Amino acid sequence: MSLKKINTALAAVFILFILWFGTEYILSPETTAPGFGLPSWPSGDGGGFLITKGIRDVVLALVLGILLVTGHRRALGWALLVEALAAYGDMANVLAHHGSVATALGVHCLTATLMVVNGLLLMHETRKTAAAPAMPAPQPA
Repeated sequence: MSLKKINTALAAVFILFILWFGTEYILSPETTAPGFGLPSWPSGDGGGFLITKGIRDVVLALVLGILLVTGHRRALGWALLVEALAAYGDMANVLAHHGSVATALGVHCLTATLMVVNGLLLMHETRKTAAAPAMPAPQPA
């Protein structure tokens, strides 16, 4: 299997995962929230904040999906690198609020790190393509 196909498959998996996760937060935040890793439910009505997180995740996934479908592989690599910051931010949030270290590292940090690896692989793949010398067009005789 070629590097391009592997990178495409990995990007597609991330996109579907982020899309699914975001949709879960929108449709049923009260059942999805405990898996985030924070130690307690927000006081009062925190559902709106959880739906906001879901919308963020869905939008992040749609941006990645559009770049994948339209073939903008280098931009997809950059977007994965930047969007990994959201997952690292989630990890920092869980740790800062004395949440589950296992969830912070095993879910948020792992997801972010895999996004960075996939983004770097896409950047490496497209750099090799961009560095390839262009073949001159044949001249008519």
